[in-house]
Amino acid sequence: MGSTFIVVLALLVVLALWGAAVYNRLRLLRNRVENAWSQIDVQLKRRHDLIPNLVEVARGYMQHEASTLEAVARARSQAVQASEALRGHTGQAQALGALAAAEQALGSSLGRLMVVAEAYPELKADAQMQSLSEEIASTENRIGFARQAYNDEVMAFNNKASQFPDLIWARLLGFAHMDMLQSTMNEQERQAPSVRF
Repeated sequence: MGSTFIVVLALLVVLALWGAAVYNRLRLLRNRVENAWSQIDVQLKRRHDLIPNLVEVARGYMQHEASTLEAVARARSQAVQASEALRGHTGQAQALGALAAAEQALGSSLGRLMVVAEAYPELKADAQMQSLSEEIASTENRIGFARQAYNDEVMAFNNKASQFPDLIWARLLGFAHMDMLQSTMNEQERQAPSVRF
Protein backbone atom coordinates (compact mmCIF):
# COMPACT_ATOMS: atom_id res chain seq x y z
CA MET A 1 0.00 0.00 0.00
CA GLY A 2 1.47 3.20 -1.09
CA SER A 3 0.98 6.65 0.25
CA THR A 4 -0.87 7.57 -2.97
CA PHE A 5 -3.51 4.95 -2.23
CA ILE A 6 -3.99 6.28 1.31
CA VAL A 7 -4.33 9.87 0.05
CA VAL A 8 -6.87 8.80 -2.60
CA LEU A 9 -8.80 6.77 -0.02
CA ALA A 10 -8.80 9.71 2.41
CA LEU A 11 -10.07 12.04 -0.32
CA LEU A 12 -12.84 9.59 -1.22
CA VAL A 13 -13.88 9.33 2.44
CA VAL A 14 -13.92 13.13 2.79
CA LEU A 15 -15.89 13.45 -0.45
CA ALA A 16 -18.40 10.82 0.70
CA LEU A 17 -18.85 12.49 4.10
CA TRP A 18 -19.27 15.89 2.46
CA GLY A 19 -21.81 14.43 0.00
CA ALA A 20 -23.76 12.86 2.85
CA ALA A 21 -23.78 16.14 4.76
CA VAL A 22 -25.04 18.06 1.71
CA TYR A 23 -27.71 15.43 1.04
CA ASN A 24 -28.90 15.52 4.66
CA ARG A 25 -29.11 19.32 4.66
CA LEU A 26 -31.02 19.42 1.37
CA ARG A 27 -33.37 16.69 2.58
CA LEU A 28 -33.98 18.64 5.81
CA LEU A 29 -34.76 21.79 3.82
CA ARG A 30 -37.09 19.92 1.46
CA ASN A 31 -38.91 18.44 4.46
CA ARG A 32 -39.34 21.95 5.86
CA VAL A 33 -40.82 23.11 2.54
CA GLU A 34 -43.23 20.17 2.57
CA ASN A 35 -44.21 20.96 6.15
CA ALA A 36 -44.81 24.61 5.24
CA TRP A 37 -46.98 23.48 2.34
CA SER A 38 -48.93 21.22 4.69
CA GLN A 39 -49.76 24.26 6.82
CA ILE A 40 -51.16 26.04 3.76
CA ASP A 41 -53.06 22.92 2.78
CA VAL A 42 -54.69 22.73 6.23
CA GLN A 43 -55.86 26.34 5.98
CA LEU A 44 -57.11 25.90 2.42
CA LYS A 45 -59.07 22.84 3.49
CA ARG A 46 -60.53 24.82 6.37
CA ARG A 47 -61.53 27.58 3.97
CA HIS A 48 -62.99 25.10 1.50
CA ASP A 49 -65.00 23.47 4.31
CA LEU A 50 -66.44 26.80 5.49
CA ILE A 51 -67.65 27.93 2.07
CA PRO A 52 -70.54 25.42 1.65
CA ASN A 53 -71.91 26.53 5.03
CA LEU A 54 -71.68 30.16 3.96
CA VAL A 55 -73.47 29.39 0.70
CA GLU A 56 -76.23 27.50 2.48
CA VAL A 57 -76.86 30.34 4.92
CA ALA A 58 -76.92 32.83 2.04
CA ARG A 59 -79.20 30.58 -0.05
CA GLY A 60 -81.95 30.96 2.55
CA TYR A 61 -82.00 34.73 2.02
CA MET A 62 -80.87 35.11 -1.58
CA GLN A 63 -83.54 33.33 -3.59
CA HIS A 64 -82.88 35.42 -6.71
CA GLU A 65 -79.09 35.10 -6.65
CA ALA A 66 -78.75 31.43 -7.59
CA SER A 67 -76.10 32.17 -10.25
CA THR A 68 -73.86 33.87 -7.67
CA LEU A 69 -74.20 30.95 -5.28
CA GLU A 70 -73.55 28.43 -8.06
CA ALA A 71 -70.44 30.37 -9.12
CA VAL A 72 -69.07 30.15 -5.58
CA ALA A 73 -69.79 26.42 -5.44
CA ARG A 74 -68.14 25.85 -8.83
CA ALA A 75 -65.08 27.92 -7.89
CA ARG A 76 -64.77 26.04 -4.60
CA SER A 77 -64.89 22.72 -6.42
CA GLN A 78 -62.12 23.82 -8.80
CA ALA A 79 -60.00 25.09 -5.91
CA VAL A 80 -60.40 21.79 -4.05
CA GLN A 81 -59.36 19.87 -7.18
CA ALA A 82 -56.31 22.11 -7.72
CA SER A 83 -55.32 21.71 -4.07
CA GLU A 84 -55.60 17.93 -4.30
CA ALA A 85 -53.57 17.91 -7.53
CA LEU A 86 -50.76 19.80 -5.79
CA ARG A 87 -50.44 17.27 -2.97
CA GLY A 88 -47.29 15.29 -3.60
CA HIS A 89 -46.06 17.79 -6.18
CA THR A 90 -44.99 20.56 -3.82
CA GLY A 91 -42.97 23.27 -5.52
CA GLN A 92 -43.91 22.46 -9.11
CA ALA A 93 -44.68 25.59 -11.09
CA GLN A 94 -47.57 24.21 -13.13
CA ALA A 95 -49.44 22.83 -10.11
CA LEU A 96 -48.78 26.02 -8.11
CA GLY A 97 -50.06 28.12 -11.01
CA ALA A 98 -53.24 26.05 -11.30
CA LEU A 99 -53.85 26.39 -7.57
CA ALA A 100 -53.23 30.15 -7.65
CA ALA A 101 -55.68 30.57 -10.54
CA ALA A 102 -58.33 28.44 -8.82
CA GLU A 103 -57.91 30.28 -5.52
CA GLN A 104 -58.11 33.64 -7.31
CA ALA A 105 -61.36 32.58 -8.98
CA LEU A 106 -62.70 31.41 -5.62
CA GLY A 107 -61.72 34.68 -3.96
CA SER A 108 -63.40 36.66 -6.73
CA SER A 109 -66.63 34.67 -6.49
CA LEU A 110 -66.62 34.98 -2.69
CA GLY A 111 -66.12 38.73 -3.08
CA ARG A 112 -69.11 38.92 -5.43
CA LEU A 113 -71.17 36.93 -2.92
CA MET A 114 -70.27 39.38 -0.15
CA VAL A 115 -71.13 42.36 -2.36
CA VAL A 116 -74.51 40.84 -3.26
CA ALA A 117 -75.10 39.96 0.41
CA GLU A 118 -74.87 43.67 1.23
CA ALA A 119 -78.25 44.10 -0.50
CA TYR A 120 -79.88 41.72 1.99
CA PRO A 121 -80.01 43.37 5.44
CA GLU A 122 -81.49 40.26 7.06
CA LEU A 123 -78.59 38.20 5.74
CA LYS A 124 -76.01 40.71 6.96
CA ALA A 125 -77.64 40.64 10.39
CA ASP A 126 -77.75 36.82 10.54
CA ALA A 127 -75.47 35.64 13.37
CA GLN A 128 -74.43 32.52 11.53
CA MET A 129 -73.51 34.53 8.41
CA GLN A 130 -71.47 36.96 10.50
CA SER A 131 -69.69 34.12 12.25
CA LEU A 132 -68.87 32.34 8.99
CA SER A 133 -67.67 35.58 7.41
CA GLU A 134 -65.35 36.18 10.37
CA GLU A 135 -64.07 32.60 10.18
CA ILE A 136 -63.32 32.96 6.47
CA ALA A 137 -61.56 36.30 7.04
CA SER A 138 -59.50 34.74 9.84
CA THR A 139 -58.64 31.80 7.61
CA GLU A 140 -57.57 34.17 4.83
CA ASN A 141 -55.12 35.78 7.27
CA ARG A 142 -53.78 32.38 8.27
CA ILE A 143 -53.34 31.43 4.63
CA GLY A 144 -51.36 34.62 4.07
CA PHE A 145 -49.02 33.86 6.97
CA ALA A 146 -48.64 30.25 5.86
CA ARG A 147 -47.80 31.38 2.31
CA GLN A 148 -45.07 33.63 3.67
CA ALA A 149 -43.62 30.78 5.75
CA TYR A 150 -43.74 28.48 2.71
CA ASN A 151 -41.96 31.01 0.52
CA ASP A 152 -39.29 31.50 3.21
CA GLU A 153 -38.64 27.76 3.33
CA VAL A 154 -38.56 27.49 -0.47
CA MET A 155 -36.05 30.34 -0.59
CA ALA A 156 -33.80 28.63 1.98
CA PHE A 157 -33.96 25.38 0.01
CA ASN A 158 -33.28 27.08 -3.34
CA ASN A 159 -30.40 29.08 -1.87
CA LYS A 160 -28.72 25.97 -0.51
CA ALA A 161 -29.36 23.92 -3.66
CA SER A 162 -27.98 26.64 -5.94
CA GLN A 163 -24.75 27.53 -4.11
CA PHE A 164 -21.48 26.13 -5.30
CA PRO A 165 -20.27 23.49 -4.52
CA ASP A 166 -23.51 22.11 -3.03
CA LEU A 167 -25.34 22.63 -6.31
CA ILE A 168 -23.24 19.83 -7.84
CA TRP A 169 -24.61 17.34 -5.32
CA ALA A 170 -28.09 18.86 -5.53
CA ARG A 171 -28.22 18.25 -9.27
CA LEU A 172 -26.69 14.80 -9.02
CA LEU A 173 -29.18 13.79 -6.32
CA GLY A 174 -32.24 15.27 -8.07
CA PHE A 175 -32.96 18.24 -5.80
CA ALA A 176 -34.69 20.48 -8.34
CA HIS A 177 -35.44 24.18 -7.97
CA MET A 178 -38.79 24.81 -6.26
CA ASP A 179 -41.15 27.64 -7.19
CA MET A 180 -42.59 30.08 -4.69
CA LEU A 181 -46.25 30.89 -4.32
CA GLN A 182 -47.17 34.10 -6.06
CA SER A 183 -49.82 36.54 -4.98
CA THR A 184 -53.27 35.65 -6.26
CA MET A 185 -54.19 39.31 -6.61
CA ASN A 186 -53.95 41.04 -9.95
CA GLU A 187 -52.31 44.44 -10.43
CA GLN A 188 -55.59 46.33 -9.99
CA GLU A 189 -56.41 44.57 -6.71
CA ARG A 190 -52.93 45.39 -5.32
CA GLN A 191 -53.29 49.12 -5.79
CA ALA A 192 -54.10 51.04 -2.64
CA PRO A 193 -57.44 52.80 -2.74
CA SER A 194 -57.17 56.52 -3.32
CA VAL A 195 -58.81 58.88 -0.87
CA ARG A 196 -60.05 62.24 -2.12
CA PHE A 197 -61.54 65.09 -0.16
